Amino acid sequence: MTKIIQFLLLSSFILMPSWGVSAVIKQQALLVGAEQADKYLPSLQNKRVGLVVNQTSKVREAHLVDFLISKRVNVTVMFAPEHGVRGDKGAGEFVDSGKDTQTQIPIQSIYGANKTPPDEIMQNLDVVVFDIQDVGTRFYTYISSMHYMMEAAAKHGVEFIVLDRPNPNGAFIDGPLLEPEFASFVGMHPIPVLHGLTVGELALMIMGEQWLEGAEKLDLTVIPMQGYHKQMQYSLPVAPSPNLPNDKAIALYPSLCFFEATAVSVGRGTDFPFQAIGHDTIKIGSFSFKPEPRPNAAPYPKLKGSILYAQDLRKTNIRGLDLQLFYDIFKQFQSNNVEFFTASEFMDKLAGTDKLRIAMLAGEPLENIRLSWQAGLLQHKQQRKPYLLYPE
Repeated sequence: MTKIIQFLLLSSFILMPSWGVSAVIKQQALLVGAEQADKYLPSLQNKRVGLVVNQTSKVREAHLVDFLISKRVNVTVMFAPEHGVRGDKGAGEFVDSGKDTQTQIPIQSIYGANKTPPDEIMQNLDVVVFDIQDVGTRFYTYISSMHYMMEAAAKHGVEFIVLDRPNPNGAFIDGPLLEPEFASFVGMHPIPVLHGLTVGELALMIMGEQWLEGAEKLDLTVIPMQGYHKQMQYSLPVAPSPNLPNDKAIALYPSLCFFEATAVSVGRGTDFPFQAIGHDTIKIGSFSFKPEPRPNAAPYPKLKGSILYAQDLRKTNIRGLDLQLFYDIFKQFQSNNVEFFTASEFMDKLAGTDKLRIAMLAGEPLENIRLSWQAGLLQHKQQRKPYLLYPE
């Protein structure tokens, strides 16, 4: 059974024919799913509740777990995705199970070797609440964790509630569709790099398209936002992960993440991760930086301790998926006979296909490469329509 608490387009405002979306939004402040307690608290009373949360799971100033405890909700376990329940683990760093130091509630890791929660934990739950801020890219791993938790909920007859939050890259749909043979934890679904969906919409699509085992058994509830539309410029109040510390990094992330599979540093180990790119021998630009280990963000940064020739991207206006920079620097490496793709398999997982890398190596013009995924984007736009909750 699927329940969508979709009041935002019906009861909150009336869309007059002469109004644009921006005019409508002025009539109503943005409320994320977690801030609409009256829509989900009744479903949690007298239930054994598990939470999939991190540092972004806020009800205004309070963490969701503290808010629910204050409402006498029986939170029995918290599930920790990449970066941990409190967001203090670096990218790829091991996430421990144990107890939350602030609440003493047990924590079960769902990152690393334990992507699927143990049966004995799920058997003692009635409902799981997912409330995590996403950034709208296929390779950001919180949506993969959501997939596995939805699958576990379906298997054990546990209700699954998504408290929806904005997609800061929601205005963009771009990049190649993931091909099944390249599915991994950094891309599980046949969607583009930028899919234009909130986590609530994506949860509906994952279930509706039966992309998870037991989809027909899942009891899914989505609590939509009020006052949201996909063109909205939304500044995240809490950094979604240690290496996306601000709006600029989040805007650049879709375009810079492919560099992670190359010899180029994206600024991990600095004060400006995903806001600069550099290399120790190829002169990418006139800026310079030196990556150093940062325990809670970048324990093992690429090119650690080296002075890098770099470009500072903090004043650029790059948004969406802009591959021109990636393509130009690839050409620069080629002309200097320096290896660019240092992790080809990882590159193909990030892209969801090997066609992008192969086309670049073959010397295909960037425009031809972009044209190659346009049919897939049209397919995605049609396929996602039944699951949209917000104006575009």
